[in-house]
Amino acid sequence: MRHSRSAITASLVVLLLGAVVFLTPSDQTPSPHASAHVLAAAPDGKQFYRGNLHTHSLWSDGDDYLEMIALWYRDRDYDFLCFTDHNTLATSKDRWVDISKKATGKDAYDKLKKRFPDGWVEERLKDGRTEVRLKTFEEVVAKVARKDFLLIQGEEVTDRFERLPVHLCATNIKDLIPPLHGESVRETINNNVNALIAQRERTGQPMIIHLNHPNFGYGVTGEDLMPVRGEKYFEVYNGHPGVRNSGDTQHASTERMWDIILTKRLAELNLGVLYGLATDDGHNYHGIPSRKSEPGRGWVMVLAENLKAATLVEAMERGDFYSSSGVTLARVVSSAEGLDVEVQAEKGVKHRIDFIGTRAGYDPESKPVLDSKGKEINATRIYSDDIGTTFKTINGSKGSYRFSGDEIYVRALITSTKKHPNPSEVGEFERAWAQPVVGPAVQR
Repeated sequence: MRHSRSAITASLVVLLLGAVVFLTPSDQTPSPHASAHVLAAAPDGKQFYRGNLHTHSLWSDGDDYLEMIALWYRDRDYDFLCFTDHNTLATSKDRWVDISKKATGKDAYDKLKKRFPDGWVEERLKDGRTEVRLKTFEEVVAKVARKDFLLIQGEEVTDRFERLPVHLCATNIKDLIPPLHGESVRETINNNVNALIAQRERTGQPMIIHLNHPNFGYGVTGEDLMPVRGEKYFEVYNGHPGVRNSGDTQHASTERMWDIILTKRLAELNLGVLYGLATDDGHNYHGIPSRKSEPGRGWVMVLAENLKAATLVEAMERGDFYSSSGVTLARVVSSAEGLDVEVQAEKGVKHRIDFIGTRAGYDPESKPVLDSKGKEINATRIYSDDIGTTFKTINGSKGSYRFSGDEIYVRALITSTKKHPNPSEVGEFERAWAQPVVGPAVQR
């Protein structure tokens, strides 16, 4: 984790592997912590806020209304929610939907009318069909948000290079970011990241962007993401059943990609850590649970002074958060000495804490993944098992790892004996991910 930094300052334009990118202070390898960095609720007023940063509605390809989705999260004690519809912001006051056009249209409409029987729902008949006006983000904020529940405007910038999907979620944006494309997957990521950085600089509003589900359509490889400057976050866990978090026999899992990217960024590219997010990517809000893309599967827990969008963004930039699909952490302490994790106890549930990282002197070589005909496929390359090894395993609710001197980084994966109640993949256990800590091999 890194020290706090102010809003992104003026960027230097540099050339990286043929793509123009912005160089920001957050791209630099972090220095060692002068003292322990404690991630825990504190008497100074800091507390954990639970939220989801990837959500879809009827404004794009979701099957429910903004206000109903917001209430789903609010009713289940989430603290914040970011709406991220594909290439759109919920700002137009004249967006109408035909309730008969989607399979769940009538179901969603009936639930909306029942929850808001006070004239909130605006309807009209057009060509004999009932249409409902979609409420804007501002209208929904006024109706549903509270002091203890924050709604944040975002967007899923939905782009692609040739047939490969490249999606990124922008959090707390002011203006729409149209897909900017590129001459490669890497350049496509760069161009969209740069657009958010430019908007942040222009507006002065804290905002972040993260890469979504790299294994969706197997569109993004570790090599595509690892050199991107200004991109500090990616989804290590996405709740959509179709995004292949675990990869397959030819494609690395998102966990494996994370370790490869961290190793290369810190040891070879002189870039900062890449933080791992857990998100829902919810599209389907009816008939839960099912095997569709539903809410409640993954979230972030952000330690912050208050429940304001700018404060949450700035806390995440400091690395003051962990990600979860069910496990709650009571305390995470990172320092120049190592990493400590304490899990919040749950009756009848046990936990395993794996401390994972890479040591200096690892084999940096790699080879391509080939298909049955010997042709290279679009996949993260094959690297040595030196990268992303398990340094230590603790069976229990508390675990510590102390640096021996040659570690590039260490992160913690916490796995529960409790099955996820509505998993994205069959047989999934509840987990949590503590963010990487830079090791002494990079600190010195």
